[in-house]
Amino acid sequence: MEIDHVAIVVKDLEETLRLYTQTLGFKEAYREVIYDQGVEAVGLQAGHATVELLLPLDPDSPIARYRGEVASRLHHTAYRVECLEATLADLKAKGVRLIDERPRKGANGSLIAFLHPKATGGVLIELCERRPSTLPAAAEKVR
Repeated sequence: MEIDHVAIVVKDLEETLRLYTQTLGFKEAYREVIYDQGVEAVGLQAGHATVELLLPLDPDSPIARYRGEVASRLHHTAYRVECLEATLADLKAKGVRLIDERPRKGANGSLIAFLHPKATGGVLIELCERRPSTLPAAAEKVR
């Protein structure tokens, strides 16, 4: 596994985006609304990985409550796997508590599944399977 992305829940997407693009020099890789997760997601290229900014669509959603009153908060780390279904089956067989037992659609055309924080020392972990067309350009060169 390798790091795919780090997701940060933000209060003001445009202000945070200006910090990352104009001040820090990151390039926007994708932007989309993921309705079933209740967020707008913007991916910023960071070498082989992505920094993903998440803006809750509903101020009363679980992800908005998780952020609380702070401007931003780390939400999860995501690790890229070759075959998500096989990885989930292996983890389930090992007794790891899963939030998602089957892959679901994530940002940028990827398939994702979350491991329960009670099984990971309190950290929300996302597993991510990307199609070749959704890999960052730097990662495509490595493969």
